[in-house]
Amino acid sequence: MFLPNGLARAAVRFRPASFVGTFVALAMAALIVAACGILLETGLRATVPPDRYAAAPVVVAADQKAHYGHGDGADSEPVPDRARLDASLVTKAASAPGARTAVADITFPAKGPRGPLTAHNWSSTAFTGDPLTTGRAPGPGEVALAQGAVGDQVTLTTPDGTRAYRVSGTTSAPDTVWFTDPEALRLSGHPGRIDAVAVLPEPGVATDTLAAQVTHVVGRQAEVHTGDARGAVEDPTLDEAKEVLTGIGGSFGGIAAMVAVFTAAGTVALAVGQRAREFALLRAVGATPRQIRRTIATETLLIAPLAGAMGCLPGIALAGWWFGQLRDKGAVPESVDLSVSWIPLVSAAGAVLVTALLAGYMAAHRSSRIKPGQALSEASVERLRFGWIRTPLGIAAAAGGFVCAALAASQTGEDAANIALGVVMLFMLAVALLGPLVARLCAALFGLPLRGAGAPALLAAANSRTNARRLASAITPIVLAMAFSSVLVFMHTSEDRVTEKQQHAGILADHIVTADPGLAPDAVRRAERTPEVTAAVGLLKAGILVPASGGGLQSASAQGVTGSARDLAAVQDLDVEQGRLSLKPGEIAVDASLADNAHRKLGDRLPLRLPDGTRAEPRIVATYGRGLGLSQVTMARADLAPHVTSAFDTEVWTKGGTKTSLAPLGTVLDRADHTAAQSVDRELNAWANTVMAAVLGGFAAVAAVNTLVMTVLGRRRELGTLRLIGSTRRQVLRMVRWEALLVALAGIVLGTAIALATLVPMTKGLTGEGPYIPPLVYCAFAGAIVVLGLTAVTLPARAALKGDTLDE
Repeated sequence: MFLPNGLARAAVRFRPASFVGTFVALAMAALIVAACGILLETGLRATVPPDRYAAAPVVVAADQKAHYGHGDGADSEPVPDRARLDASLVTKAASAPGARTAVADITFPAKGPRGPLTAHNWSSTAFTGDPLTTGRAPGPGEVALAQGAVGDQVTLTTPDGTRAYRVSGTTSAPDTVWFTDPEALRLSGHPGRIDAVAVLPEPGVATDTLAAQVTHVVGRQAEVHTGDARGAVEDPTLDEAKEVLTGIGGSFGGIAAMVAVFTAAGTVALAVGQRAREFALLRAVGATPRQIRRTIATETLLIAPLAGAMGCLPGIALAGWWFGQLRDKGAVPESVDLSVSWIPLVSAAGAVLVTALLAGYMAAHRSSRIKPGQALSEASVERLRFGWIRTPLGIAAAAGGFVCAALAASQTGEDAANIALGVVMLFMLAVALLGPLVARLCAALFGLPLRGAGAPALLAAANSRTNARRLASAITPIVLAMAFSSVLVFMHTSEDRVTEKQQHAGILADHIVTADPGLAPDAVRRAERTPEVTAAVGLLKAGILVPASGGGLQSASAQGVTGSARDLAAVQDLDVEQGRLSLKPGEIAVDASLADNAHRKLGDRLPLRLPDGTRAEPRIVATYGRGLGLSQVTMARADLAPHVTSAFDTEVWTKGGTKTSLAPLGTVLDRADHTAAQSVDRELNAWANTVMAAVLGGFAAVAAVNTLVMTVLGRRRELGTLRLIGSTRRQVLRMVRWEALLVALAGIVLGTAIALATLVPMTKGLTGEGPYIPPLVYCAFAGAIVVLGLTAVTLPARAALKGDTLDE
């Protein structure tokens, strides 16, 4: 009864090298699963503690999500800007039983003599507690701010225009200005709309009681927040940050976890398979199949928990680094902290343990059931058999991959890109399930050129053909590394190249003027009057939500234009394909691929959500081809400005003029400088893809190296036999290197084929062009795999050849 446990402990104790590869694979799998699990948990639990609303126990705000669909298909997307409330809700909230008062909160950008300012309505000081240091509260035509003295005149620029105000009082808050409530409502750029309502209670009224009364009063017109939920009202970017974190931890984490589990399972199966002779001997001396399986299970229980625990520690470090980078790049608010609990760590360790147990059981199933004599013969010579479950599933996955690839090639736009995502997963699943068959095919194909390269190369080709399972264990992680890294990286390079081409062809302006927090409302008029300027338009850049394939919503870039369609055509070549540009209210021009994705054509109305979530259905009057490089939606500024926090124009584009003459308007860039600045934004957006490629590709590369080392160390008897029959040490090493080269090339070719099958329809759908693969980047990927493969077999082979020829 205790024999299996004793054997397991003895094997781990006296032959630890046999389990190092398994330990490394399981630890790496735990690292990936733990890191992604921590990010997922952080996204689900992320909160922002209230600061501005800390003294307001109940805050009423608009729903910051755009909802779509019905029933089980209902879903939502965060609005690109801030959703606002109708100002009439202040009176409603104040009428709630237990409410002492309700105060509107209005925040918008302004500009003073010394730079950007944040503007508020004076009543908001009732809950923020900002005191006056001198003077009194502002009245009509007056402001309170930190700079200046009472009675001074100060010129301020707001979205409504530039004018002088009298300083009625001073405060200690820097870079902040207060207006009267009516003026703040009018000057904010979104008249009649407020950011939130702070409700203050009567003495003795509990927060929960007041919140319930306010909820009853406002009904479905708004959401009522208390506690830490008030922080999300202050910083609406929290919802977007949670989407990013859950996307990385959930979507990418699911793919990464699957890859990690498959790779770890393959490594465990390889380790068990390499001990086929040992299990055959145990069967020959009387061990039962059940005892063999219990031995493997006990070994797994001795190794997997420790590997899982060791992998969780660097997993926490990886999650912390990843989260810190996201926060530094502005994707996550500074006040959000990383959540690390026992849940993702235990889940990672449990996943590793279950994977190891299942992989070990499946690998040992046959060798534990066959007769002892047959076990000894099959341990010496590998016999490739078709699995009754594995082979049909692999064929089905491969067939599904081909069907999806063909279907994606026949679709356009977002539909093609969404279908293409399944191609890489199906083909990778097929490679994992049909590994031995694929390996034998690769060995036969790539082994042909080796037949004329000398005896070591010929022997390497023969070894590869007759040891397909061993070869498959080494090829699979290389295919994973090449395929996933190529898809993630080259998807970005393809989009980046098309964007750059469209910008170079579409930007006709000689100069582009920007300013912080934006350009004055009269900037376009002043630019038109500048000497030598023949055309000038103002552009208000914002994000909107448009229909996506499958009935959902997706983000799109929009520009609200100040000026005429003729002037816009003078500074931007949108490459109009159908219709005619118009900047009339209620009319828009859209990128052709966006219209295709939404299944709309010229003259149709496009249902969209403006930056604050407001529904609109403008009519499509033109479609164009350069939306990726310029803007996907073009409309009149008047239709866009009331729905953004900052209603200042983002840029003014001019034809003609000089930097010197335009300098009073703001920072002046020429065409090349503007394109370079835009490319920085694209690189920031692609950073996540690059990191995911590095994490997944790095894991697969380590797994490949680990597998190659295990295969070489498991062949000590074979290498020793070659030395006994007269092969020189150099010949044996050359044979091993040829085998590694064959494995690397097979993995590179298969990975590249899978990546292309995914990238071609994906980039066609997203950009309208084929994928762009930078030769240097691709060669770096392939070269790294070849170098790692050669190094991973050379070093252990040298070590194996130093000992006695038949030592194991």
